Amino acid sequence: MIRVLIADDQGMVRTGFTVFLSSQPDLEVVGEAANGQEAIERVAELKPDVVLMDVRMPVMDGLEATRRLMAAGETKVLILTTFDLDDYVYEALRAGASGFLLKDASAAQLAEAVRVVAAGEALIAPAVTKRLIHEFARLGGPRAPSVKRLAELTERETEVLTLIAQGLSNQEIADRLVVAEQTVKTHVGRVLTKLDLRDRAQAIVYAYETGLVRPGE
Repeated sequence: MIRVLIADDQGMVRTGFTVFLSSQPDLEVVGEAANGQEAIERVAELKPDVVLMDVRMPVMDGLEATRRLMAAGETKVLILTTFDLDDYVYEALRAGASGFLLKDASAAQLAEAVRVVAAGEALIAPAVTKRLIHEFARLGGPRAPSVKRLAELTERETEVLTLIAQGLSNQEIADRLVVAEQTVKTHVGRVLTKLDLRDRAQAIVYAYETGLVRPGE
C-alpha cells in the first residue's frame, strides 16, 4: 500500500482527494493537514510515502514545508497547482518536489501521479517544463552549483541529461538516440547516481543551473 497525506487549506479539496484515492486498492490516505506546519507534524507522526502538497496555505506555505520535509528526507512531495495562479514551478523543484499535478486532474490521473512519485519517478508534464525553462530565462545565466561533477558523465550520459532537461520521456529519448528504453533507464540511473540527484526533477534543475542546457536551445 502507498500511504498518502493530503495537505490543502480547503476542506472540500481534501475530502474530494481522499474519496478519490481511498477507492484505489493500492492507495491509503493516512491523514490530512490544513497548512504546511501541520503537514510537517503529520508526516513525522504518520510516515506517509507521498504528500499531496498545496502551495498557498496559511501559517506555512507548501514550498517551505517541502523544503523542510526534503531536508529531513522523510517523504516525497507532489505539488498541487493551478497553473494560471501558481508561478512556483522553479522554486518548488529546487525545494525538492518530485512533481506537479493540476487540481482539476481526474481521479485516474491523481491516482497515477501518486504511484509515479511513490516509485521514485518525477512527474513533470511538458507544460511544466516549459514554465521552468521560462523561469530560467527570466533569471538569466547558470547559477552553477557544482559543474565539476558533470565531467564524471560519459558523452552518452551527458546527452541523456540534456534530453531530460528538454522534458523528454525515457521512450522519447530512446527514439531520439535509437536505443532501447531500458538502455535509457540505465543511463538515467547512472546520471542521477553520479550527480547525487534524487530524480528527474532535480536533474532538470541541475542541467539548467550548471549551464549544460540554456533556455531556447
